[in-house]
Amino acid sequence: MFYAPASGGVRTYLDAKHRRLGHRPGIRHSLLIPGAHLSEQDGVYTVPAPALPFGKGYRFPLRLAPWRNVLHDLQPDLIEVGDPYLTAWAALDARRQLDVPVIGFYHSDLPLLAGNRMGHWVTPNVEAYVSKLYGNFDRVLAPSQVMADKLRSLGVRNVFVQPLGVDLRTFHPDARDPGLRAALGIAEDARLLIFAGRGAKEKNLPVLLKCMQRLGPRYHLLLVGSSMPAAVPDNVSVIDGFCPAPQVARLMASADALVHAGDQETFGLVILEAMACGIPVVAVAAGAFEEIVSEPCGLLCAPNNPQLMANAVRELFSRNPAILGRLARQHVERHYAWDTVVDSLLGHYHAVLGHSLPRVANG
Repeated sequence: MFYAPASGGVRTYLDAKHRRLGHRPGIRHSLLIPGAHLSEQDGVYTVPAPALPFGKGYRFPLRLAPWRNVLHDLQPDLIEVGDPYLTAWAALDARRQLDVPVIGFYHSDLPLLAGNRMGHWVTPNVEAYVSKLYGNFDRVLAPSQVMADKLRSLGVRNVFVQPLGVDLRTFHPDARDPGLRAALGIAEDARLLIFAGRGAKEKNLPVLLKCMQRLGPRYHLLLVGSSMPAAVPDNVSVIDGFCPAPQVARLMASADALVHAGDQETFGLVILEAMACGIPVVAVAAGAFEEIVSEPCGLLCAPNNPQLMANAVRELFSRNPAILGRLARQHVERHYAWDTVVDSLLGHYHAVLGHSLPRVANG
């Protein structure tokens, strides 16, 4: 259910994998996503599910049978589960009928999300649910070491780290728009920072806004994405609403650095996208950021501290961000190209299958 018109990293992963596996010989990859009615186009199947009220295109499956039936009709050699809700149980139910392995990809920290929204009193129950569900899979993938460690602490076994990737063609330094600052009314000599993503609570946008107050008028921040705050300091501009990847790439490549105050990221794809655009990053030393932000690519600071983040931004500019950005691009090219990620995924698929290339279904 993480697949929706304006969804982020999970949809990016699923689309990128579907495109690349579609060109691999001997592989049929099917993608099952919720939709208004049953349909299929280019191997993407929509399965009926009601829309979430105020859910911005997200749908929540309530009936197991439609998902199980589509999986049964596809007769896959392997099923990969992409969310921890009803579709996961449908995949496990289909496994009993088809006698095929099922891999679970733990994209989101469910206990943490539930605790943020409903209160931490729910955390033990959600942890027990995660432990039960993911204990049923033949193999579990996590996008970062910190997420893998959390799963293991809940008693889940057979957990492997599988990072995501970045589209190196779309997110490229050549996407830079020299006229962007003038078009947005930002001074040409301003040190332009950017944040792109949803304005959700866990992104800690108030920390960024207080950081900008401390940095002053020499610095300017561009906030890009849905649900952005309306009241911002004078040195902050807002592009409120979902932006397609090419537009995000243009904005990133035209900035000097990306800033990210979120301390609960399971991977942080936006960090890699910025680095691929040739700009360094300032982020917090929390979540998965400590794994993907290496010394030449940017700086990390303590979470939830606007002053320390402002200090890190100033230090970044004292180190020549253009040089750091070139090193960041090289780092992403070496480690996070989608073809490299898909090769690693196929290694996991082979490990649970033990035979020839699979027909994969994503539920």
